[in-house]
Amino acid sequence: MPLKIDRRTFLASSAGAIALHPFSARAQASEAHLRLMETTDLHVHVYPYDYYADREIDTVGLARTASLIDGVRSESTNSMLLDNGDFLQGNPLGDYIAYERGMPEGAMHPVIEAMNTLGFDASTLGNHEFNYGLEFLRNSVSGADFPIVTANVATQEGDSPTADETLVQPYVILEREITDGAGETHPIRVGIIGFVPPQIMTWDRQHLEGEVVARDIVETARAYVPQMKDEGADIVVALAHSGIGPAEWTEGMENAAIPLAGVEGIDVVMTGHHHRVFPGPDYEGTPGVDAEAGTIGGKPAVMAGFWGSHMGLVDLMLVREGDGWRIARATSEARPIYLRDEEGEIEPTVSSDEAVLESIREEHEATLDYVRRAVGRTDAPLHSYFALVADDPSVQIVSNAQIWYIGQMMEGTEYEGLPILSAAAPFKAGGRGGADYYTDVEPGDIAIRNVADLYLYPNTVRAVKITGAEVKEWLERSAGMFERITPGEADQQLLNPDFPSYNFDVIDGVTYQFDLSQPSKYGPEGEVANPDANRVVNLQYEGAPIDPDQEFIVATNNYRAGGGGSFPGDLPSKIVFEGPDTNRDVIVRYIVEQGTVNPEADANWTFVPLEGTTVLFETGPLGTRYADQVEGVEIEPMGEAEDGFYRYRISL
Repeated sequence: MPLKIDRRTFLASSAGAIALHPFSARAQASEAHLRLMETTDLHVHVYPYDYYADREIDTVGLARTASLIDGVRSESTNSMLLDNGDFLQGNPLGDYIAYERGMPEGAMHPVIEAMNTLGFDASTLGNHEFNYGLEFLRNSVSGADFPIVTANVATQEGDSPTADETLVQPYVILEREITDGAGETHPIRVGIIGFVPPQIMTWDRQHLEGEVVARDIVETARAYVPQMKDEGADIVVALAHSGIGPAEWTEGMENAAIPLAGVEGIDVVMTGHHHRVFPGPDYEGTPGVDAEAGTIGGKPAVMAGFWGSHMGLVDLMLVREGDGWRIARATSEARPIYLRDEEGEIEPTVSSDEAVLESIREEHEATLDYVRRAVGRTDAPLHSYFALVADDPSVQIVSNAQIWYIGQMMEGTEYEGLPILSAAAPFKAGGRGGADYYTDVEPGDIAIRNVADLYLYPNTVRAVKITGAEVKEWLERSAGMFERITPGEADQQLLNPDFPSYNFDVIDGVTYQFDLSQPSKYGPEGEVANPDANRVVNLQYEGAPIDPDQEFIVATNNYRAGGGGSFPGDLPSKIVFEGPDTNRDVIVRYIVEQGTVNPEADANWTFVPLEGTTVLFETGPLGTRYADQVEGVEIEPMGEAEDGFYRYRISL
């Protein structure tokens, strides 16, 4: 049964010089304004600090978002603060706690400490909460002063979702006092239910298999929401750590916000997972969504960016009917912690909340010591500025380390002697992360912070056995990174802005070219879009055309081998090795053993020449230092672009 919190009074506004929201200003007797505030995808970003670059920044941090809270609360008569998950993992502070300090029973996780400081009302789990295992998760959330709810993850599966024994409570009904427009207080019961993508069973199989099961989001909601209503919930808020994806429901879908909004009884949908902003242009034209009004299926919704970049706001004008409340009107907003001026420079709109900073200062300082430790040296710069247009040193060192490790792991097994390839992707390659979101390690000492910069996620090593034909299909999926190019035309856009860089796998150990005059065989979600397309050409192993039937071992990570990114070939069934080591640890051990590394890119992939054809792409401005070192492409600087990026032309 869900936990019922003792009734308490909402924080009310004294207004002062702060302008009241129109709902608060105009509310009459038996009308009340309730503001729901959302953070999402914090990924342990409490301080406004880039641990990889080892410097303060103005675009992230719960301490910055916290500075919005008092003002946001002051604009409303009644408010609640909610989090939408992915708070335990995502930067070196999270890794320091998981791998160095640990989370024994009774310890406090710093992000939970910071959230307690701010007085969160509730949260849900995100998929990354499971990255460090269930014991770590349980010990971390046990320190929360607020309920954490997730309805679709069960430790014991029953005949229906409501018969499950869930990992954490499925929902909570918060009993509060709400003040109406006449200053009178009344009781209200706010139901909060949480959901996480069922793909956690794939992404963190090594932690979860045999321990929990994950149900479909929409089917679980359909089972629980009527129960919440029967227990007296006046309004139901879905904390959906799930993106805004297809409008049509399919069982087990990852990004289920639109069909979830269609579940009867759900009044508000708070979304996340996509690391985007809603309402706003990120979802313009999406069926079932009003990106300007901030509604999904006609219901108020919000997605508050990521890493504390925004505070999501859903404002409800409630009308009292009998002993309950209904929503009469609603608005939605995602309020940023920074703006960009006309020159693309960052202008912070808030300063840090000192109480939040102080609450985890000790852990922050320990993390700085952790990431500054040297583990070896590099003779070559390791950067990702051109990783999406040419073979790249930051990806090369990951592949070198993976091949080194898997080579040792295959010794003495039935797979010894099979050729070993490596699949690796550039994680920090601009995009929504911004013009500074690139790996950039200068020659000299390599510290742990540099390794974390090379490999962002705490994935563990996997190896799969596939054929030469399946190697080609893997690369065809990666080829969706590029737009289709018309031969003979000038200055066409090269990169597909909707294709995430972490799905652009480079396979080392073979050579190949991309024919960009062909359409992409696979669509954004991995579906076959153009079955006869053939973008990957001249695929060779050891200087000869690859044998479609030859078997290869491919070193990769648990996310990809487990099906993440929807790559073709049913990779989970091809796993032949599951390593106990993280990919980061493997890179560190490789550097330690080598002492000094020089991972020059070997240009094993290029574009097919297209006469009289040029394309444009954008990267970080600091990439100008390395532009003349890029192998395999002819590039020309074109000058500054929007949002702080720098534009180049490639002659194909």
